[in-house]
Amino acid sequence: MQHHEVDTDRRPGSGRPDTGRRGTAGRQGAGGSGSDPDGAAGSGADAGSPPGSAPGSDPRAPGGAGRAPSGGGFTPGVRGGGPAPAPEDQRVTAGDRLTAGEVLAGYLHARAGDFLRGVRLYEESGADAAAAESAARSLRGSARRIGGALHTFRPLLDPGWADQLVTELGWLTGTLAQEQACANRLHRLMGALARLSVPAPPVPAPVPAPAAVPVSAGGGRTGRERGERAERGGRTERQTAAGPSARGGFSAPSAAPGPSDTSGTSIPSRPSGPSGPSAPSGPPSGPSGTLAVGASRAGALLERRLTLARTRAHSAALQALGSSRFHAVADSVAVLASEVPLAPIASAPAAELLPGPAGYAERRLLDAVSALPLTRAAHPYNAEALVSGLATTADGETQDAPWHHVRQLLRLHRYAQEIWCPAGTADPVLTVAGQALDRHRDAAEAAAAAANAARTPRIAPATAYALGVLHADQRHEVEAARYAFQRVWQEATVTKP
Repeated sequence: MQHHEVDTDRRPGSGRPDTGRRGTAGRQGAGGSGSDPDGAAGSGADAGSPPGSAPGSDPRAPGGAGRAPSGGGFTPGVRGGGPAPAPEDQRVTAGDRLTAGEVLAGYLHARAGDFLRGVRLYEESGADAAAAESAARSLRGSARRIGGALHTFRPLLDPGWADQLVTELGWLTGTLAQEQACANRLHRLMGALARLSVPAPPVPAPVPAPAAVPVSAGGGRTGRERGERAERGGRTERQTAAGPSARGGFSAPSAAPGPSDTSGTSIPSRPSGPSGPSAPSGPPSGPSGTLAVGASRAGALLERRLTLARTRAHSAALQALGSSRFHAVADSVAVLASEVPLAPIASAPAAELLPGPAGYAERRLLDAVSALPLTRAAHPYNAEALVSGLATTADGETQDAPWHHVRQLLRLHRYAQEIWCPAGTADPVLTVAGQALDRHRDAAEAAAAAANAARTPRIAPATAYALGVLHADQRHEVEAARYAFQRVWQEATVTKP
């Protein structure tokens, strides 16, 4: 893989510097630690270009800067709750000194430096799988943030250049995310299978309560009971003293005495042998039955399928990182590390321009959240996700798609807050809500993988049964993630002024 560095020679008639391939790309850029707080891998479609269309070319148009986006908290009573505007002292206070282009360019410079640093670390990782994974995660995180900034603040940039780079960055993040997504999916499914096949703790047999003894009003036994006991005792003494039977012979030896009841009579023991009753039937203490038999086979089938998918994704990532298309993307990011192609409107103060595109991203998020069935998701174990998962593939995807769309819009809104908020960090509530939607995405994809494995031809019925139980378990995880997101969103709506 080749490194990339900025060439200061400019093309004739172009406002952007030309790029060349030189050494030590890690020296490019400034700022940023290279860490990726959103390092969870996703599917190719999920990690691609930002959803929807970009806002209009003029951020000061109606609906643009008239409504400031969130800087923290939630607004109660607005489209089911959503991020609330930040106080004035927490907003961009350098608007009198910095223009919108300078603030946006500083953020893009830092993220481009993280990207080029990730390229260098990936190149230096060699055979170290952990280092390569960390470098790929840093690449994905910086590429997503660059793409999100270019998408949200497109009116302040050269539209043609921004659209092309957003598309290429979406291709790169989607390709790099596949391998880690397959690994996480396999780990999740194997852990769920192990949890489901663990035997339940044995239920102790109920101990019968002792028979109640009637007691007289004075606290002693009744006279009738005392008489019966005396009569039984006298009969036993007479039989012992008689010895041989009255017929002149001795009685046959009796069988081994069995346990005696409270009345003194002997209970015959159970006959043994083939004709005797078998052992008491009940649930075995260990994992058995159809689920235990099919769990190991289902695990082997899933491991074989997902390992093959991960190997293919790894080969695709290596091929992508060595392609000319990736080198073109790296060249564009190297240009971004030194100069950002800005539109003339970006020379306005940052306090006037930046809230417009960020507010547009916030309104799109609120509209998408208001369309979710949050009222039904507020009830745990409502079985909506399970019923939809048992439907056809198209119905399940249609039912999960709005939640995946909200996850993408939430990420765009969080990245926009990183740019225009002076602290450079998004609202923690948005981070927690995003983590719940990440779990929703992971569980939905794991359930789809189990369903696809169950469609394998000529598998044993026990294997198909275990995969069906696993699919239902993951759909319940989808439902739990929706419930968690609903609680985070609504609680923030109530507690934040």
